[in-house]
Amino acid sequence: MLAIKGGTVYTITNGIVNDGTVVIDGKNIKAVGRDIPIPKGCRVYDAKGKIVMPGFVDAHTHLGNFNEATGPVGFDGNEWVNPVTPHIRAKDGIWPQDLGFRDAREGGVSTVCVLPGSANVIGGTGVVIKTVGDSVDDMVVLDDCGMKAAFGENPKGVYQEQKKMPVTRMGNAAVMRETFIKVKNYMEKKQKHEEDKPFEEDISMEALIPVLERKIPLRVHAHRADDILTAIRIAKEFNIDITIEHCTEGHLIVKHLKKAGIKAIVGPSFSSRTKVELRELTFKTPGILDKAGIHVSIMTDNPVIPLRFLVLMAGIAVSEGMDETSALKAITIRPAQLLGIDNRVGSIEEGKDADISIWDRHPFDTRAHLEAFWIGGKQVVKKK
Repeated sequence: MLAIKGGTVYTITNGIVNDGTVVIDGKNIKAVGRDIPIPKGCRVYDAKGKIVMPGFVDAHTHLGNFNEATGPVGFDGNEWVNPVTPHIRAKDGIWPQDLGFRDAREGGVSTVCVLPGSANVIGGTGVVIKTVGDSVDDMVVLDDCGMKAAFGENPKGVYQEQKKMPVTRMGNAAVMRETFIKVKNYMEKKQKHEEDKPFEEDISMEALIPVLERKIPLRVHAHRADDILTAIRIAKEFNIDITIEHCTEGHLIVKHLKKAGIKAIVGPSFSSRTKVELRELTFKTPGILDKAGIHVSIMTDNPVIPLRFLVLMAGIAVSEGMDETSALKAITIRPAQLLGIDNRVGSIEEGKDADISIWDRHPFDTRAHLEAFWIGGKQVVKKK
């Protein structure tokens, strides 16, 4: 057992505990609070004068799918030749030895969602993993955490080069509608087939059934306001649960996002305006959406932005108007809630995973250093 004693503990969900103690028993948090009795034989880590945080959570990355320092040979996040590939699983392309995992740990990030890229109109399912391990199967927190979809310049550009549909925003929407109609027809056929007769399953259709049954969300890549509204329109037509990924122009259509009950994952605001869709890119977006009561998370889109800078992106959002508490929640409990894993991560609470980081000052300060970090009770960073 381990007791982290004397630090300023940011529980996220239950306020800040000054001179607090966090007791770790194996992989989980046993207790947190002030004046917690230290179990006999428990190791003690002196955190006096330090900041104690939960492991950070990034709800949108391509960690291990687009590997760093490899060039194209390590790009396994997109199937470029078909606009509809729902049966693709990000999990099958993750390389745990990608340098991005080290960056994640050095930035206090314990948990990430890995999604397929955005070349496809429908691109496959994501997976939630911890950022430590040598086998992806052992790192999984949640399989099939959503079906990736994309609107706008990415799929348009890919299929214009191949001279196949879609090459316009109209075509993109049409391909998505056509696909969901095929899934509905497939579901009806499957339901009506006689049990004593063979039924030929279609792996692509099977992968999309959970979307239409609202068991998993459609995770929609959309930067521009018109693409975001198209995604909302199609979601209403098919009664689909969606999240908006990137949401770059979300601050231009706040009332529509709020009316639709959208959850937004904003970012990566560090990137340059490399395409038309990013002309309205600003760190003000998360704060504007948060103040309107919209559920906001902040993401890196790793490897676009290294995961070690997730906390810095939240800090800059604060400097651009976001409430500090909300910004912390945007990289902890809110992405955990969005992913459906808030029973395990996103805050320092009894029974949750022992993902605990210790900083020499508040991590929103650019001078902050991560001194120690545990993921699932295993120390992965030690600088003291």
